[in-house]
Amino acid sequence: MTTIVGLLFSLLFSIGAHAQSYPNKPIALVVPQAAGGTNDIVARLIAPAFGDAIGASVVVENRPGAGGNIGTQSVARSAKDGYTLLLTINSAQAINPALYKNPGFDPINDFVPLYYIGATPYVLVSPPGSPYKTLADVIAAAKKKPGELSYASAGNGTISHLLGAMLNTSAGVDMQHIPYKGVAPAINDVLGGQVPLAFASLPSALNYIKAGKLQAIAISSAKRSSAAPEIPTIAETYPDCVGEVWVALFAPIGTSSDAVKKIQAAMDKTLAKPDVREKLIAQGLDLSPVLPAKLGALLKDELAKWVKIVKASGAQLD
Repeated sequence: MTTIVGLLFSLLFSIGAHAQSYPNKPIALVVPQAAGGTNDIVARLIAPAFGDAIGASVVVENRPGAGGNIGTQSVARSAKDGYTLLLTINSAQAINPALYKNPGFDPINDFVPLYYIGATPYVLVSPPGSPYKTLADVIAAAKKKPGELSYASAGNGTISHLLGAMLNTSAGVDMQHIPYKGVAPAINDVLGGQVPLAFASLPSALNYIKAGKLQAIAISSAKRSSAAPEIPTIAETYPDCVGEVWVALFAPIGTSSDAVKKIQAAMDKTLAKPDVREKLIAQGLDLSPVLPAKLGALLKDELAKWVKIVKASGAQLD
């Protein structure tokens, strides 16, 4: 009898331990922006391979609003169990704290930096047939009619907004900013001719450029992109006008070290897969690694950088 009881106890203990092991249910990758943006594209490209690597289904959830604040807040306040992760971009994590009086989250103290995935530039685009084919065309028109030439962005305080402000300062012009609720509607209005120009992340615009539906004028990185080397950089004319969007994975602070290690190991396997890497690179991402231990330092550097740019631009939101 004792032996049977002992066996039953061991079995129950084993089942209980197995039931509590991570992961044993679906994992949510929360994208705090609308569909079609850089991190949404990245999330949907990596989710299947990440799920295979970690041994659980991975669901991409878009929770847009307030420039990324709503989705970011929701993850900060979620259970610290590794089942709700934040796949975000630096415009939300590093710019919003400077742009909003109260973004509703602390980018340093509310999150564990898990994994840096990659970075990509923005591209200044115009519709086919537009007279704005080069950066020189844009600047000449902006100088000829100050305050009349406009550009669309993914929203107030996003990098796509601030790049326009930086270009205004660098070139001594006054282009007018038109904010949208995400990059997709901004691109749609450029395609439709309602707005003459837009700054859009390269992954969100590249397919349109390749299909001839958008003209690429210049990109915002310090060097040309391997995904589209024919597009000149803004920095070739204005060296101080550089800005890129990076994509990284975070978890709520307090997430167990076991879950963190498993997530990081699974991301290592995901980004080591040739087909995943090829798809991300084809979208314009630079996959140069940043170690998880250095992601927190990168975020702090970005916070210091963008607070100066936001202040200079005069942008402020409640």
